Amino acid sequence: MSKARRPPIVMIHGAFVGPWSFDKFREPFEAAGYAVHAPVLRYHDRGMNPPGDLGSVSVVDYAKDLAKFIAGLDETPILLGHSLGGLLAQMLAAKGKAHALVLLAPCPPWGVLPTTLFEIASAQTMMLGGPMWNQVLKPSYDVAAHASLDKLSKANRKRIYARFVPESGRATFEIMHWGWDAARASHVDAKKVTCPVWCVTGEHDKINPPGTVQRIAARYGQRATFHEIPNHSHWLLEEDGWDDIAAVALSWLKSI
Repeated sequence: MSKARRPPIVMIHGAFVGPWSFDKFREPFEAAGYAVHAPVLRYHDRGMNPPGDLGSVSVVDYAKDLAKFIAGLDETPILLGHSLGGLLAQMLAAKGKAHALVLLAPCPPWGVLPTTLFEIASAQTMMLGGPMWNQVLKPSYDVAAHASLDKLSKANRKRIYARFVPESGRATFEIMHWGWDAARASHVDAKKVTCPVWCVTGEHDKINPPGTVQRIAARYGQRATFHEIPNHSHWLLEEDGWDDIAAVALSWLKSI
């Protein structure tokens, strides 16, 4: 990517969080001259008491909201998505909404099989509480501390978790139980993702582990580059060395 052309970057946050998750990570990109936008997913700005409608919001709804936001930009942006945001970025790219994709520990699209017992067990555990596909799901500190924020200090875990918000049960179901989703809400036609794709995940990521993210990258063939980052987990946005990850992403963007 030449210096003269720097498309805007739209950073898409993950489940249970908000645009604030990019407060640090966006800084190197803005310093490099990119205009950075971080829209909020539907109802993720309502704190711990969102409307009950959140429970039935689909990943398709999130993607449609983001597509409207992108339509208001002057040019097709780079989409940088973390976790759920990485899945939404892929969905949007298949609609021609991305100049390039930077996928940080992305959730897999419909049809990508899990590669670890933890992924399978997590999906099974989600169903133990009964039907969750139309419920508002409250965050759990124990789950976040174990699976998402595990590489952070206790103080930073507490600080970040204090800003967590509820998530859509339907969207969670569509991601974690895609085999039961007849609507195939999280499906991405890989052939329609024609832009360059950079996929990265942490060596110790339990939520979207290296084997699974490598399968995501493989869907896009030679258009994709995959990196496994040693000694990192899921919260790539603030773990020690996050700025190195941002630097590699910036280097990759300059090379395409």
